[in-house]
Amino acid sequence: MKKYFGVLISFIISYSGAFSQHKKAPVVENGIYSISWQTSNCKSFVYSLKSNNKSFHFYLPSFEVENKKEITVIKNFKLAKGFRRLKNGVLEYELNGSFVNRPSLFLKVTFQVAPDNPVLRFKYYLSSITPVQLTQNEGSDNIDYITISKKQNIIKEIRLSEFNERFHATHRSEYILDERYFNNAASFMGPLAVFEEDNTSFLLAYEHGSQYPDRFLEFKLQKNKTVSIASVKGNYLKNQLADGFTSVWFELAGKEGNEDGLAAAYRHFILKYITQNQESRKPYIFYNTWGRQERVHWAGQPYLASMNLDWTLNEIGRAHAMGIEVFVLDAGWFKKTGDWEVNKDFFSDELKQVKAKLDSYGMKLGLWFNPTGAALSSNMYKNNISNQMSFNGKYNEPHEIWETEKSVDMCLVSSYWEDFANKLISLTKQIGVSYFKWDAIGQYGCNDPNHYHGSNKNSAEERTQRYAFLQPEYMTKIIDKVCKEAPQSIFDFDITEDGRCVGLQFLSAGKYFIINNGPYYHNYDLAPMWKSVLPNNNANIFVEPGPARGWFVRSVLNYDKWIPSVVFLTHYQPDEPRNSQTINIASLILGQNGIWGEILKTSDSGVKLFDSILTKYKIVRDDITAAQLVKTGEPGGSPEVYEKIYPKTGKGCVVIFANAKGSYSYITQSKTATKCWHNDDVEIKKDESGRSVITVHFSEPSAKILLFGTD
Repeated sequence: MKKYFGVLISFIISYSGAFSQHKKAPVVENGIYSISWQTSNCKSFVYSLKSNNKSFHFYLPSFEVENKKEITVIKNFKLAKGFRRLKNGVLEYELNGSFVNRPSLFLKVTFQVAPDNPVLRFKYYLSSITPVQLTQNEGSDNIDYITISKKQNIIKEIRLSEFNERFHATHRSEYILDERYFNNAASFMGPLAVFEEDNTSFLLAYEHGSQYPDRFLEFKLQKNKTVSIASVKGNYLKNQLADGFTSVWFELAGKEGNEDGLAAAYRHFILKYITQNQESRKPYIFYNTWGRQERVHWAGQPYLASMNLDWTLNEIGRAHAMGIEVFVLDAGWFKKTGDWEVNKDFFSDELKQVKAKLDSYGMKLGLWFNPTGAALSSNMYKNNISNQMSFNGKYNEPHEIWETEKSVDMCLVSSYWEDFANKLISLTKQIGVSYFKWDAIGQYGCNDPNHYHGSNKNSAEERTQRYAFLQPEYMTKIIDKVCKEAPQSIFDFDITEDGRCVGLQFLSAGKYFIINNGPYYHNYDLAPMWKSVLPNNNANIFVEPGPARGWFVRSVLNYDKWIPSVVFLTHYQPDEPRNSQTINIASLILGQNGIWGEILKTSDSGVKLFDSILTKYKIVRDDITAAQLVKTGEPGGSPEVYEKIYPKTGKGCVVIFANAKGSYSYITQSKTATKCWHNDDVEIKKDESGRSVITVHFSEPSAKILLFGTD
C-alpha cells in the first residue's frame, strides 16, 4: 500500500465495530479489500485487494463550479466516528472534508462495505456555507465522478437496457472496446465496465436507469488509458446551488482471476447487498391474473369481465393446489386510479374474503398499480392538481385506464410522490397487500416548472431531462418509504415495453417484471393471414402451448451472469399438453418464477404435476437462486442446457430442453449433491470429481428436470 506523509491517523474498521489507531494512511476494510486515502490534500482513494496486493487509484470527482472546472482536492478528510449497520449486514461509513480551494464547500463520501463481497458502493454529497453554483459553461452537465488509470487500453462495456425488438424485451449485451476507442476518446453508456490487468479483474458501475442509448451518465475513454464516469444530462440544473447536491451511487470491485469470478461476486452483491428490501430477492412462485384477462379479451369480452369474487376465490384455490405463493390481481381490481379503492361492484366486501382465503393458505396478496395515474374524480387528483404532468405548458388528455374511469398523468418528481407512497402504506394496513406491480411508467413526459425538476429559470429541455434523470430516484424513494413501514413489501416494475428506465438504480429497491408473452404481431413482418384477433392488431404472438414461447421468454436469462434471474419476474403458462407443461415448469424454476393463464382450465393431473415438481423445487430453490447460471446451447436448439448448481452445497438444478428426438449428454460444471429427483428418461452417473454425467432421451419436444439435493 502506498505510504502518505502528513497527519497519520488511521482507523482500521472491523466488522465487530472495533477501532484501533496505526501510523499509516486511514483505511476502511473488510477481509477482501481496503480503501485508503490521504489525510491532507486528498485527491484520490486507493482500492487494494488483500489476496494479491493489486490496487488502483480512483480520483475524487471534479465539478464545474462558478464556470470553472475544478479538480477536487479535499483538506483534512476525516472518517466520522462509528458506522451504521444496515439490515442486510452492510456497514456504512461517512467521510467529510472541505475543498482546498474553496474552504466553504464540503464533500461527504458515503461508503457501503459488505462483509464478504468485493463490491464497494459509494456516493457523493456537497454542502456549502456560502452560496456556490454548479454551472454549465458549455451548455451541458460537467462532472467527472470517478477517474481511474489503466495499464492496458481494452475494456468491456456491459449494457443492461438494450431493447431487442426481436424478443420485445431488454437484454444484457457485452462489447469489447479496444485501443481504437481509447485513441479516439470514445464514450459508452454501460452501466458496467469491466477490465482485466495482472490476472485481476476490475469493475466500475453507476446506479441509474434509462433505455439504451439514452444516456444520463457515461464512461469516457482517453488516449492516456484513463477511464472516467461522467455526467451527460439531467444530473443537475444550470446554476443549481452546490449545497444539497447528491450523486447517484457508484460501484467499484476487484477480484483475483478472470471475469467469471468477478461476475459471480457481483451477482451476489445484487442478490444480497445492493438493497435493504430483501423480500424482493426471495424466490416466491407468483401467479398474475393478466394472462387470463388477456385470453378473456381475445374471446371478445372486456378485460375486466372475469374480475369478480367467485372467479378470484376459485383461482386462489387452484393456485394454492399448484404450489403458487403470491396471488396478484392485475389491472381492474380498483374503482379508480389515484384513490386505489377496491371496486365494490367486483368485490363487495373489499377483498376481505380474498385476503382471508390467501391467509388460510399462507399466500400473499399482490395488486397492480399505475403510479402515474389519478382519476379525474379522485381525491388524490384533487389534492395534487398542481402535480399533474405537463409538457411545454400542455396537459395530456384524460384517458381511460383498463376500462376504468378516465385518468390524468401525475408527476412522480413532485410532492405527489409522498402522497402516493402514503396511499400504498395505507393499503398494506387496510387490505393486506404485500406485492405491488407497477406498470405504465414512461421515463419522459413532464417539464412543468412548478415541480422538483426545475423552475422557470431553467429551459424546458433542462426540466425535461431533469425529470427523466430523477424519475428512477423517486421510484426508489417511494419503495423505500413503503418498505420502512411494511418490510414485507415486494415491488416490481413492468419493463415489458420500451421507453422505461432500466438499470441498477431500481434494483436497489425492487425487481423487474421483464417480459410477458414476448413480441407482438407488429414486431414481425407477417403475411396478412397471420394477424391479431383484436381490431387494433395489438396481441402477442407466442401465447399457445408448446416450446416456441419458451424460446423467447427464456432469452432474458442471459442477465444471470451478472444479475440474478430472481429479480426478473417472467410468467409461464399452465396449458396442456403435458410436454408443454413440463417445458414451462422447467423454465420458471430457473429463477423467473411466474405463472399466468387460465389455471381453472388446467386439468387435475396438470395441477398435480405443477405441485409435485414445485414442492421439490422449493427444497432447493435458495441454492438455485444463489447459483450462477451455466448455459450451453441456444433457445430453440437441441439440446439447450441450463445448470444452476450452488458450488458450496452441490444443490440446485439442471434443465435440458430439446426439440429433436434422440439422446443427449451433459456433464455438470459443479460437483453435485448425491440425492437427485428427475423426471422420466434421465440417467445419471458420478465421475471421479463428483460431477454428474447426465444422459437424457427425448421422444418429443419437452424438458428434462433434475433437482439435486432432493429426491
